Amino acid sequence: MSELAAIAVIAHRDFVKLLRDRLRIIADFALPLTLVLLLGPSLQSGFGSPGGVDLTTFIFTGVLAQTVWQSAALGLISLISDREEDFSQEIFVSPISRYSIVAGKIIGESLVALPQALAILFVGFLIGVPLSVVTLLALLPVVLAMAIYGGAFGILVLSNISSQRTANQIFPFIMLPQFFLAGVFNPIHDLPPALAVLSAISPMRYAVEFVRNVYYGTQPGLVVPETASMPFNLAVIGATFAAFILAGTVLFVRAERNR
Repeated sequence: MSELAAIAVIAHRDFVKLLRDRLRIIADFALPLTLVLLLGPSLQSGFGSPGGVDLTTFIFTGVLAQTVWQSAALGLISLISDREEDFSQEIFVSPISRYSIVAGKIIGESLVALPQALAILFVGFLIGVPLSVVTLLALLPVVLAMAIYGGAFGILVLSNISSQRTANQIFPFIMLPQFFLAGVFNPIHDLPPALAVLSAISPMRYAVEFVRNVYYGTQPGLVVPETASMPFNLAVIGATFAAFILAGTVLFVRAERNR
């Protein structure tokens, strides 16, 4: 119970920090809402429905998955600010598991991503994306799970980065290519061999495809874009999540001990 309480306290702290940071709220909401509101309908108007796939819906599902996954991953930069302010040293001397500390940070940043997901769902409804009650009920836990998956990736990347400035320089090079390799805006199942390999090792891809598995699986009247099967995507997510969280936590704890 003490471990669960510690996780809850750390997660609550990160969520409260978001509520107090209005500029971050605006920045977090601006890009994904713009992509859903403008990019999807404009591509749909210009290119129609290639293969019968509605581009507005295709981009909506991609942006939904990408936003929560990336938001949680980027949110783990707060670990570095905690380190610079010596807050991480204070919590690391407390009698709780290191994994509980990391879990609290990941869950906190995942909760921060949920309001973005709700806003994207609302905008999708406004522009005519099919969203049944069953679809919404299925998507909400999946979106939270994909945010936690993104947080695990974030802890791995950030575990040995020493400053926020370095993190802010490195993350665009890690995230931006995945927008295209993960199929957020474009199909990825007929890529040239070199790009196909890069796509296969892009973690964001499996978050995007799993969200599409769930969305199109609860909307039987829609033409389904080509994706890997749900069991395959789920297996990859489970295996890589375990690897990210184990390796990231070990490296982060080692970096803290070496300070």
